[in-house]
Amino acid sequence: MVLVTRKDLSLSAGKLAAQVAHAAVNCALVSKTKKPTWFGRWQREGAKKVVVRVESLAEFFPLKEKAEDLGLVTSLVVDAGHTEIPAGTQTVLGIGPAPNNVIDQVTGELALL
Repeated sequence: MVLVTRKDLSLSAGKLAAQVAHAAVNCALVSKTKKPTWFGRWQREGAKKVVVRVESLAEFFPLKEKAEDLGLVTSLVVDAGHTEIPAGTQTVLGIGPAPNNVIDQVTGELALL
């Protein structure tokens, strides 16, 4: 599973962690139903999660489209606006879980957070 964060948002470490967790949980729940084989393998192998970054929101959409074209589960987290950022801010894009060779086609070139 890869969690894509936005560099342009000035989130506290705690807020960023919560947003990443939202994406991870949602991806896991959806993939358990839609991609049970991939989910089971991911879980048995330690439920690996990698957090990467992009510069801005605009970079989420090509990644999301490519991931979905490859049959990957995605989750775009939209903040409720109760704390640090306005309601509706799209903060994290979750992708997967999936085999490395598939997910790397989408996120393999992104920098680690």
